[in-house]
Amino acid sequence: MYHYTECGLKNVWLTNGYQVCKFDGEKAVSITDAEQLHEVIGRTLAAKSTLSAAEIRFLRKELGLSQKRLADLLGSTEQTVSLWERRGRIPTGYDRLIRLLYLENIDGNVKVQELIDRLIELDDRQNVKLVLSDDTRAGWRLAA
Repeated sequence: MYHYTECGLKNVWLTNGYQVCKFDGEKAVSITDAEQLHEVIGRTLAAKSTLSAAEIRFLRKELGLSQKRLADLLGSTEQTVSLWERRGRIPTGYDRLIRLLYLENIDGNVKVQELIDRLIELDDRQNVKLVLSDDTRAGWRLAA
């Protein structure tokens, strides 16, 4: 068996699907379809109850997100994401959202991320003036 630490996780072992060869006198390992292997690892992690620090980092990297971008999507800070990736203590809601973002991304349906991006855009709008009108028949409403 091959201990596949290159993925950043300490608990991944391969029974086959790899080849050990020598390159310039050094031992090198070639993985068959590493992309699919990472997808299986990611789906397995997303099905867990909670993520460890290394697992958070793995899913973030598989999503192709920087710590800053993940923080923006979660409404958090880059420093907080960095802390999660070092210590692994992540609030349950954020843990679930990271797993959700991963699963929807891997399935090619990015509706949640698009919705979050739209909410971020709305959050960036400051000092929006609300003009309201009281129509005696219909009650309060936004003025035209």
